[in-house]
Amino acid sequence: MKVRKCESKLTLRDLSLNDVEAVLEWSRDLTFCQANGWPIERNPEELRHWWISNVNQPPENFVRLGIVLDGELIGYADLASISEQSAEIGIAIGKSGLWGNGIGAQAAVLMMKYGVEELNLTVFYAETHEANIRSRRMLEKLGFQEVSRVGLEEYEGKRSRLIQYDLHK
Repeated sequence: MKVRKCESKLTLRDLSLNDVEAVLEWSRDLTFCQANGWPIERNPEELRHWWISNVNQPPENFVRLGIVLDGELIGYADLASISEQSAEIGIAIGKSGLWGNGIGAQAAVLMMKYGVEELNLTVFYAETHEANIRSRRMLEKLGFQEVSRVGLEEYEGKRSRLIQYDLHK
């Protein structure tokens, strides 16, 4: 697994209510919103309420950690649909200007390490849009194998086939 290194320090941490300002900033990034299915011009109060709910009452079988680069929250990493040995991994870098620098791959490695060490996971699943070339390349570099192409969804304003992957640790 070859992951491009950035020269900055990347960590994961628990999210807090104080992170809402960073999240509000991401919600104003049109590229981020289109790529992640966030509504454009999202109401700030609705977004605050959503964030408070995410921090205080996370869904069952779900872990979301903040991605921190040089002390600044720049995105989040998820483990969803956690079962006895598996989970779906998701990465969202909120600052689209940072995309393409290997940060998502590094965050995915850290999140999978967390899943293995803290949750005893052995299988990770991922899904991305066929049109999301960066995400596909990242998953493949990390060792994920394509297992199916099921479903269609909008990505950056266009319909795109969904591709499912898995990785056995």
